[in-house]
Amino acid sequence: MDADKPSLVGIYGGTFDPIHFGHLRVAEELIDSINLQHIIFVPSGEPRLRGAPIGTRHQRTEMIRLAIQNNHRFSIDEREINRPGISTTVESLREFQRESVDNRILCFILGIDAFIKINQWHQWREIFNLCHLLVVARPGYDAIYDNQTVPQEVVQEFMLRRTISVNYLTQQSAGLIYIAQTSLLEISASQIRHLVSVDKSVRYLLPDRVSDYISTNHIYTERI
Repeated sequence: MDADKPSLVGIYGGTFDPIHFGHLRVAEELIDSINLQHIIFVPSGEPRLRGAPIGTRHQRTEMIRLAIQNNHRFSIDEREINRPGISTTVESLREFQRESVDNRILCFILGIDAFIKINQWHQWREIFNLCHLLVVARPGYDAIYDNQTVPQEVVQEFMLRRTISVNYLTQQSAGLIYIAQTSLLEISASQIRHLVSVDKSVRYLLPDRVSDYISTNHIYTERI
């Protein structure tokens, strides 16, 4: 990589309860399609806008570690796991920004379903000053323009900041929104938790190492 050219680093936050092939395939394709230097998985400690995860902080961290251990382009950051109290994205992004080396540009990864509710996030507009957003598309995402359920302030930010070229992501340090097209694997963590709880197979939904860890540690075994 050209030493003078900015490098894009992906920040992938979430509960990862558990991490699965949907998460991993999105991350892998984003590295190739957007030329990310690498992706940092950031498991949340205590989420602000959803119920507490079933897997403990240690268990969810270990599942990520097992899932990514052979991929040198992925890493894990435990700052939110180690932080007491509620986790907020803006706080973590501020920390990443302060720690950032020259020519590193942060790109926060989230699904379109999360993006259309971003106005509920803590100090959400500050996020645009700290990173670009890589929004993972879902079928029908263009409905954001005219869907009456999407808050107008979110639509306005989307229309103001959207770029259709990845090249623009390296030309400014933050503030752009890029819709990323990736394979849409219909896998959800809630689906996996339910299957485990009713003693059904989760093979081919997540890495075998993660499945074995769930089984060995009896995670999600109570009916959900």
